[in-house]
Amino acid sequence: MAISKQRKAELVTQYIEQLKQSQGIILADYRGLSVDDMNQIRRTVRPLGGKFQVVKNRLLALALKEVGLSLPEEWLVGPTAIGFCHEEVPPVAKALRDATKELEVLRIKGGLVGTSVISAKQVYAIADLPSREVLLAQVLGTINAPATRLAGVIASGIRQVLNVLQAYVDKLQESGSTPGIGMEQAAEPA
Repeated sequence: MAISKQRKAELVTQYIEQLKQSQGIILADYRGLSVDDMNQIRRTVRPLGGKFQVVKNRLLALALKEVGLSLPEEWLVGPTAIGFCHEEVPPVAKALRDATKELEVLRIKGGLVGTSVISAKQVYAIADLPSREVLLAQVLGTINAPATRLAGVIASGIRQVLNVLQAYVDKLQESGSTPGIGMEQAAEPA
């Protein structure tokens, strides 16, 4: 069923807006998926800051050209669904990767992160990345480790000095003199 020029223009505008709002996109061949399967993917991706929708290849190509992006032409052949990543790319990539395991007919074609074209293999690699929070914790731990070691070394030095002073005090107490008395007597004029 053909769609009107007005509807095509609306779709191109919609795709352009989605592309501008996205950190990245992931294209997939959805041939053989049921409506329920598609809705399940949409429900999974939505809380992750993504959107999964079927697109018209030719209209998507026009939208990509309009925003200055390009994809390999073979990715825009056949049934195409696109995962828009409005927030972070890894969670959406992971959700789509998991969907390909569950729904064997779903196949990742590739995508874009920023302006860089990524292959399906790279989408899977991105899906394996830890979450942003985990990465930030790892970086903070790496930054914090030298400071913690330095504080331990300084504290160790201070403990050693205190131990030497305590041993001196203990030695003076054993000999029957009070610390400091010998020094006062030495300071008094004879």
